[in-house]
Amino acid sequence: MASGRRSLQEWLRWQESLHPRWIDLDLGRVRTVHGRLGIPRPAGPVFTVAGTNGKGSTVALLEAFLRAAGRRPGAYSSPHLVAYNERIRVDGVDATDAALLAAFERIETVRGAVPLTFFEFGTLAALLVFADAACDCWILEVGMGGRLDAVNVIDADFALITTVDLDHQEYLGDTVEKIAAEKAGILRRGRAAFYGDQPVPAAIREAATRLGLQLRSPGAGFSTTATRPHWSWKGERLALDGLHYPPGGTVAQLRNISLVLAALEQHDARLIDGAAAVNAIIATARPPGRFQRLRREQEWVLDVAHNPQAVATLRAQLETLPPTAHTTVVIGLLGDKSLEAFVASLGAITSRWVTCSVDDPRARAGASIAARLRDLGCAEVVAAGTVTDALEQARALAPAGGRIVVCGSFRVVGPALQWLGIY
Repeated sequence: MASGRRSLQEWLRWQESLHPRWIDLDLGRVRTVHGRLGIPRPAGPVFTVAGTNGKGSTVALLEAFLRAAGRRPGAYSSPHLVAYNERIRVDGVDATDAALLAAFERIETVRGAVPLTFFEFGTLAALLVFADAACDCWILEVGMGGRLDAVNVIDADFALITTVDLDHQEYLGDTVEKIAAEKAGILRRGRAAFYGDQPVPAAIREAATRLGLQLRSPGAGFSTTATRPHWSWKGERLALDGLHYPPGGTVAQLRNISLVLAALEQHDARLIDGAAAVNAIIATARPPGRFQRLRREQEWVLDVAHNPQAVATLRAQLETLPPTAHTTVVIGLLGDKSLEAFVASLGAITSRWVTCSVDDPRARAGASIAARLRDLGCAEVVAAGTVTDALEQARALAPAGGRIVVCGSFRVVGPALQWLGIY
């Protein structure tokens, strides 16, 4: 790419064309360019977060705890909802265009003939931005899998795996154990390892044993007691009672919080400053588009759920809300996602489905989604065009006081946040 002044969007379009495949899991390319860049590690720890679901919430919680303690974290997550800058945050603030452009220029200067993927280019840019901004700790969210993900070029001091379930089978394997083995690739000998769910997949246990690690997981290093109206958490040295439930109050949310508390206890227990401080963080550290509710003429619920485990969690969260006589679901999906899982979890409470095509070359056409929904026995299905078309139709068709659930992809929820005027 020739040098010169280019906008962020011009850079991103070019990065999309640099490698012939959108996804090509292989650490070789990013490791080569990372070595040429000579990016120093932070003075403090690197937290790497992998898992099928809950990664974004876990990153947000880690970031909030570290900032509350006066640290200056760099946080990297993906994908973004609206603006690419969301992926790279310094001390809680999205990276500026100027910082991103400077990082892109430096990468291009040393890249040579290495055909980085879009995600690899962005990962290296994040590390450069964090180093330039003197971030004293890094929080890195794995994009896919773990072992061959670009984030894994950095050795994690604290490796957190949230959950393992079926997703991205084309790339990670067609069983939970195969996928778990890929995610276990972020573990490092001599470093701390955590798993947030039960049961622990055998592949993760075996990887920890092979590396000589103590794997901390629910019931083995930390535990949660879910009572009402409060819940409690117990680690190896600390115990917290009187914890508040986050909005939705599901097991999945407590799982993410518990995992973060376990990792922070092992890093520096002083970061966990009592139940009151933890409650304040639980109430505010929530990334957008995760069971996000908004009241207009109808109640809107926006959630990026896009795989079977996530949509089951969405159903559980919806069940904590006051009942409604009418629920409209707006849905758009990438081509590899299971529509059957959405029908299994949401079909019984859905009055109407409105389908759309999302802006992604890997997306499934809205008309195709609608046809499959009808094949699966859904009676009222409306095939819209774009996400905006679907949102407008949902608003027009749903009765006042009804509920509209927007889900299936970041590519649906992001535009919905913009359309509703809350981003």
